[in-house]
Formats: sequence, structure tokens, C-alpha cells
Amino acid sequence: MNEILDTVALVLVLIGGLLCITAAIGLLRFHDVPTRLHAATKPQVLGLILICIAIALALRSWPVVAFLVPIVLIQLASAPLSAHMVGRQAYRNGTLDERSLYVDELAETRGTPPAAGG
Repeated sequence: MNEILDTVALVLVLIGGLLCITAAIGLLRFHDVPTRLHAATKPQVLGLILICIAIALALRSWPVVAFLVPIVLIQLASAPLSAHMVGRQAYRNGTLDERSLYVDELAETRGTPPAAGG
């Protein structure tokens, strides 16, 4: 049984590492902010989760699981929030390609300064 768990852990580390490398390549290759944000958040978070599961399977210890759970929860909470803030700032700075937007929900707040409640 230990060999099977070690093999599963190895496969999860490899898949997680590939996802993290894919995220890094996406950051370098993509040209606009939304696609870079997608590459920076989704595969990276999934890769980290898979690596944490692999660590928990390989070490088979409850203190290790108790240490890894907050890491995953903090990553799940901070990655979407930071991506949202970067995307919002790119929109406000005008560095976002507006022709690529299907729906522009912030168009009406563009004329209102952020300090004015808009």
C-alpha cells in the first residue's frame, strides 16, 4: 500500500509541477492583462493544491496535513482577490484592450473618480 501511495504522490507532484510551469509560460507568452491573470491564477493554484496533496500523501502525518490546509486556504483566498485587483487597476489605467471585452460593466463608472464613490 505504501508503494501505491508513493506512486500517486509522485504523479501528483509531476502534474502539479507541470501546471505551475504552464502558468509561468503563460505569463511570459500572453499579451494582454486578462489572459495573463488567467495564467497566473488558475493553473498555479491547482498545481499548488496537487503538490500539497502529494506532500500529505507522501508524509502520511496529521501535523503535516494541519500545516498544509491553511496554505491551500490562503492561496484560494488570495489568488482571486489579487487577480481581481490587478484587472481592475488595468482597466482604470487604460492598459486593458477594451475591444476584447464582451461586456463592459464598468463603463458607466469610468467618468467618476474612484474617490467619489464610483
